[in-house]
Amino acid sequence: MSDWNTKVIEEFRANAGQVGGPFSGAPMVLVHHRGRKSGRELVNPMMYLPHETDDNVIYVFASKAGAPRNPDWYHNLTSAGQAAVERGTETYPVSVRELTGDERDRRYDEQARRYPGFAEYAQKTEGVRTIPVLELTRITAA
Repeated sequence: MSDWNTKVIEEFRANAGQVGGPFSGAPMVLVHHRGRKSGRELVNPMMYLPHETDDNVIYVFASKAGAPRNPDWYHNLTSAGQAAVERGTETYPVSVRELTGDERDRRYDEQARRYPGFAEYAQKTEGVRTIPVLELTRITAA
């Protein structure tokens, strides 16, 4: 998986945030976080859902392609409560908030409507886990 991620990250950076192949046309970010156990700095490419009216807010989905467990990056982000995102050619800090209930369902359903693979991931995890949705909000200087 890390070789695949490395190729996506390289393509993202070479093309101002645009990635082809299965991600062609999809909104992508690189999420920078620190391993909660290793302390290493890590970067994960992921699709996101933009907020309807606030460009400072995006949503990411801990789908892990429908695997039975949440991805490690989910645990790192929720433990730290903050991270950084590379979006296009800009990198900025974000706060992390996990969505629950109707708010979570509304965001996940919208992502699944736009990108049907997310509906498939939810089917794979049904009865095993609910795929978490994280809200990443730009931290601005006061």
